[in-house]
Amino acid sequence: MDTAITVVPLRGVRGMIADKMQKSLQESAQLTHHAEADTSALERKKARLSAEGIKVSIEDLLMEIVSSALMRHPNMNGVVQGKEVHLFSDVHLSMAMALPGNLLVAPAVFDANKKGLSKLREARQDLSARAKSNKLTVTEMTKGSFTMSNLGLTRVHHFTPVLNTPQIGLLGIGNVKKEAFPSDDGKIIWKPMMGLSLTFDHRAVDGAPAADFLTDVCQSIEAL
Repeated sequence: MDTAITVVPLRGVRGMIADKMQKSLQESAQLTHHAEADTSALERKKARLSAEGIKVSIEDLLMEIVSSALMRHPNMNGVVQGKEVHLFSDVHLSMAMALPGNLLVAPAVFDANKKGLSKLREARQDLSARAKSNKLTVTEMTKGSFTMSNLGLTRVHHFTPVLNTPQIGLLGIGNVKKEAFPSDDGKIIWKPMMGLSLTFDHRAVDGAPAADFLTDVCQSIEAL
């Protein structure tokens, strides 16, 4: 019988990621809310912008939506430091990015609430390019106020993201799947539904205000 195995040491960058994940779960009270949003309006807006010659992705649109929602729910936009919750006046939106070699980084787009769609897209693409060439700064890696993690191109619809501590919240973006709903005339209509998963630190935010934030994000997606 072949008993050969492959041993992958948890060291270097992978080891640091492993330590951070374990520390996150040990040192915070994490809870995840799940919801769904109809992306029909989101897709229509993307198509309208494309027709106008403005190229944006669904992720870019979500960055703008989440940044705006965080300004309306400032209790979600901050970090826990010891026995204190530090809330930020601007949104420094960390974007989780998978890299080759099973690596993960989450650099921040600073002042995301003050940037329009084009600037958000430019900032995200710049961070992605520099992440691949190992040119991110320590400040970009450590000074975010909220994180987005996008698994929308996979088959994952909902998941339980691990917090990017010391941040209070992280929004996981799942895939879009068609679901059947009854119409007013008794017929069945199909809607594209995006899975959304909000993990938050229950030490800083209770379940109801976290649910209000997630509901706001869903309603904003559907109201474009």
